[in-house]
Amino acid sequence: MWLPLPTVCLRRQTVCRRSFVGAFLKSTRRPRGDAAASAFSHSAGLGAQTCKALLYRKHGDPSQVVQLENIDLPTVGAKDVLVKMLAAPINPSDINMIQGTYAILPDLPAVGGNEGVAQVVEVGSQVKSLKTGDWVIPKDAGLGTWRTEAVLSEHDVITLPNDIPLLAAATLGVNPCTAFRMLSDFEDLKPGDSVIQNAANSGVGQAVIQIAAARGINTINVVRDRPEFTQLCDRLKAIGATHVIKEEALRRPEIKDLFKTCPRPKLALNGVGGKSATELLRHLQFGGSMVTYGGMSKQPVTVPVSALIFKDVKVRGFWVTQWKKDHSNDGRAFRAMLDELCDLIKQGKLTAPVCTEVGLQDYSKALDTAVKPLISAKQVLML
Repeated sequence: MWLPLPTVCLRRQTVCRRSFVGAFLKSTRRPRGDAAASAFSHSAGLGAQTCKALLYRKHGDPSQVVQLENIDLPTVGAKDVLVKMLAAPINPSDINMIQGTYAILPDLPAVGGNEGVAQVVEVGSQVKSLKTGDWVIPKDAGLGTWRTEAVLSEHDVITLPNDIPLLAAATLGVNPCTAFRMLSDFEDLKPGDSVIQNAANSGVGQAVIQIAAARGINTINVVRDRPEFTQLCDRLKAIGATHVIKEEALRRPEIKDLFKTCPRPKLALNGVGGKSATELLRHLQFGGSMVTYGGMSKQPVTVPVSALIFKDVKVRGFWVTQWKKDHSNDGRAFRAMLDELCDLIKQGKLTAPVCTEVGLQDYSKALDTAVKPLISAKQVLML
């Protein structure tokens, strides 16, 4: 959570975050009807007193357990910064965390949100890496970004240029980083090579399309059938998709015609699981890799024995949170990745996914929309 000081450990993994939500709220929570707190705003250098945050005290349906509340903020310590949150998206992992099904869970009560962009408005006396006006994003999951302000350690965030679009900055830390790493770390992809992916209209899928296009890599993009399939196909091709096909097309003989103009993929990216993942595997070239980063169907990945024996495919998994943890002692790899992604943004080669901007007071509607199927637009809280 973007709330500092005593350490709270995220369960199910030995990842700790500087947070005080649980202990602090229990001892100093203000009444929710506090009129002065609800009218809070901050001016740089004056020291914030309270902020608004979307909290949940138990796991369950996000629309039922998340509440907009006022919470106190501590003073800014010597190595801390006060930030004003600007925008924070609602991602599937955020929903899973609230439901209690994610791999890491903060102690309760907790502030929702793992991603977003903030602006530094005050710095502690010993802060060296940040200055007033900087844009920052979380270095890792679990900071709780669905809030208006936060006091946090300078080491919990990393800077972004403040001359890129706000929505691109707010949605940069999870999906584009996932896409970047999967395109970089599993197969040696060269211009002209191919990648196949399901969930191609997801945030990760759209980032894969654009990063791959910038590298001269073909993408075969699989989406579920829907009434507006033609419009979705056109939109994905407009951002660089080579081919866009329906799930059913993977099972038809005509799919062979596609590989007459596009080489069989070296890499398959699976965000769905179930039969969809099995179909991706069938079309990999010999020795290729399938990387699973999500499981929207909630069905297990079934790997045919023939694919392992006769095609020597590799079946891997990827979790960007683990990647960040593995590289937390040396931030150069994360910094280099963000710099490359920001360069693509400035060149117009990487854009934010289609977003719906939602005011904080409309959070309940945004949460309801975020869990609906076949919704292409990402809900982003404007703070």
